[in-house]
Amino acid sequence: MKCCIQRADSAYVEIDGKIYSQIEKGLLVLVGFFNNDEESYIDFMSKKVCGLRIFENDSGKMDLSVQDIEGELLIVSQFTLAGEVKKGMRPDFMNAMHPEKAVRYYEKFIEKCKNILGESKVKTGVFGAKMKIGLVNNGPVTIILEKQEK
Repeated sequence: MKCCIQRADSAYVEIDGKIYSQIEKGLLVLVGFFNNDEESYIDFMSKKVCGLRIFENDSGKMDLSVQDIEGELLIVSQFTLAGEVKKGMRPDFMNAMHPEKAVRYYEKFIEKCKNILGESKVKTGVFGAKMKIGLVNNGPVTIILEKQEK
């Protein structure tokens, strides 16, 4: 499981030319699942995302989480995070989890985050939809989190 987390002043998902969901201050979380991911990874990663201390305190030090600042999450599925480009120039997505299983993992990840932050603090994209993502990245701050089989 891999998450690309971006600290945001604002972010939105657009589908078919219309804003589907949006957040103000918080995190844009792009999440991808791999064939060998275990369901237990979801609990680990949701706690890590919600507890990640990448917002500045009064001293300007990154010391606060999205939960601490009462920020929001915008969670978007992105299977291309499982892409490999070890050979050639075209990404290989053979390690990406099959969509029927990945959608269940995605929904469970969203629910875990809602349990931590509250229902109203978590917005999403639509699994498998063609989306446009808008982001005002504050910093910029971008963190990649991975949980994989050892």
